[in-house]
Amino acid sequence: MSEVTIIGVDLAKRVFQLHGAHADGSVAFRKKLSRGQLIAFVAQQPKCLIAMEACATAHGWGRAFEALGHDVRLIPPSYVKPFVKRQKNDMADAEAIVEAAMRPTMRFVVVKTEDQQARAMLFRTRQMFVGQRTQMINALRGHLAEHGLVAARGPAHLKQLVDALADNDTVLHIEVRELGRMYLEQIEGMNARVAELDAKMKSAAKKADLVRRAQTMPGVGPVTALAIETFAPDLTTFKRGRDFAAWLGLVPKQHSTGGKARLGKTSKMGQRDIRTLLVSGAMAVLQAVERFDTPNNGWLKRLLTRKPRMVAAIALANKMARGLWAMITKHEVYRNPAATMA
Repeated sequence: MSEVTIIGVDLAKRVFQLHGAHADGSVAFRKKLSRGQLIAFVAQQPKCLIAMEACATAHGWGRAFEALGHDVRLIPPSYVKPFVKRQKNDMADAEAIVEAAMRPTMRFVVVKTEDQQARAMLFRTRQMFVGQRTQMINALRGHLAEHGLVAARGPAHLKQLVDALADNDTVLHIEVRELGRMYLEQIEGMNARVAELDAKMKSAAKKADLVRRAQTMPGVGPVTALAIETFAPDLTTFKRGRDFAAWLGLVPKQHSTGGKARLGKTSKMGQRDIRTLLVSGAMAVLQAVERFDTPNNGWLKRLLTRKPRMVAAIALANKMARGLWAMITKHEVYRNPAATMA
């Protein structure tokens, strides 16, 4: 009997289901192992391909298996689901992972390095703190509105509430004023944490050549450039800029059949962090185009006259994604159209 050539691992917190297969796809073994048994069992296996779903803890296990000499492939869970036969259980999931990994046209996720996951944690932590700060500001606005003190939305209008709580001549109840100050202390703490994380992100953005090069494009700042290096795979894996834009979800959904193309709304089926930052940067570029008479922006101006601003921003974000792919893969900086035409 030939040796096992591929192992599918259905990841979990404590109990892991493994499905081993030979080169012809026949079953070699089915095993259920605990967390402590997994590494020891995989270390005893001959060098083979280990496939897993690209979910929580997959990258950590992938690095551990690669250190043992195995070839690791991570598959998006949505690509594994069609291969599950009948009932869904851990054994069927592990077998489906093997079936999906053996397909010649299957797409895989690159195993992230520890540095990439650390920067991803930095992004997620900042995002959480910003959300908590917004939650506290909205809660304070809501409570004070019930006492007749109404302020506009957004952190920029928080000073109005600060001044009202600091004014002892206001009609606010003493307990309301004390509780409001507790909210303000927490908001100040969140501001300090967000500022500290922003400084870390800017410091990290100065070290990488790829990040510095990406920032030469209008609308791309240090946060967006660092997000591309953190969350995106090696851009050379994409054949063209269009593929990178599609991976980000900046292309329309297709419902085509019979040779007739039917395009719908933007798919949003991709990396959310980079897509959101690119759209925000595109909005900033559009505001500059509307306020200032910048040269060689005729395409954007014509687009703004025909389409809503958000539609124009998504179109520009798609164009920015293609440009970033070209800049990074060709090791070039952004070329100003006005300079090249002069």
